[in-house]
Amino acid sequence: MYKKMISFIVVIGLLLVVSLYSMITGSIEITAGELFKGLFTGTNENVEIIKDLRLPRIVIALFAGAALAVSGVLLQAVMRNPLAEPGIIGVSSGAGFASIIMITFFPTLFFYTPLFSFIGGAIAFLLVYMFSWKSGLNPLRMILIGVAINAVFTGLSELTSSMNASSMMSGISVTSSTLTMKTWDDVQVIVLYGSIGLILAFLVYAWCNHLGLRDKTLKNLGFSVNRARFVISIIAVLLASIATAIAGMFTFVGLLIPHIGRALVGNDHKLLIPFSAAAGALLILTADTLGRTLFSPIEIPASIIVAVIGGPFLIFLLRKSDRIYGN
Repeated sequence: MYKKMISFIVVIGLLLVVSLYSMITGSIEITAGELFKGLFTGTNENVEIIKDLRLPRIVIALFAGAALAVSGVLLQAVMRNPLAEPGIIGVSSGAGFASIIMITFFPTLFFYTPLFSFIGGAIAFLLVYMFSWKSGLNPLRMILIGVAINAVFTGLSELTSSMNASSMMSGISVTSSTLTMKTWDDVQVIVLYGSIGLILAFLVYAWCNHLGLRDKTLKNLGFSVNRARFVISIIAVLLASIATAIAGMFTFVGLLIPHIGRALVGNDHKLLIPFSAAAGALLILTADTLGRTLFSPIEIPASIIVAVIGGPFLIFLLRKSDRIYGN
């Protein structure tokens, strides 16, 4: 219990430190004292610029990271597979493709981007389920089908964007995960839907714990396995879709964070879900801050930095884990 408490304290502490550093560092640099004074008085012009341009991307990075990490936790519980992750199995690419379709053909419906993204992510997830079913669900087959679905939707997204020059920049913003030029309107959307998804995710933590048992055992106990999987999957798709719609496509967040969380706080989803939310927020915010400041004025998309971190971790997992085939 001591290790778990320390893990939570460290992650939350780092989250506060990185958030403050991200606010005061960049093309406009101010001290922490000037920041807090300016936020309360509204008399500092630099603080007002930071409030309008930098704070929205920080909030979006926090919620996107939390949503993607928790989505990964839920999908891994549903599939009983440590490699399940919204970016790998096609949920994020499906959501991204739906967003690009909306931007390209229905630009006046921009306000409904989260709904289109959710529909796209849900379709991608249903396709994975449909094509993976063969006398039951095989964890390895689901991952391989998911990789194929991900490739298809990613290709369709790039094709649609390239065929429509007017939506090219919008399409790039969906697929590259560059958090520049985000507004408080974007913040309102991701905070609203992200908060709903995160609350629902925590409410089903007991179901996630139950799914760790064999289906036969759960059915003998009177537990509705299919209903639990369906509800948890919908929540996971909601979280991944809203993150993709607002922040863009990230891979490996839902893979990297849950495994770190299990090593630090254990398999109980009552602790794993909130810890993953905090750690995911820390990862995306750190990646965005590094991408924005490391080679300034050149900005590196946060998704690239996350991929550089997540790729080697996936290789490590494949080499070390004995449970990658769901055994």
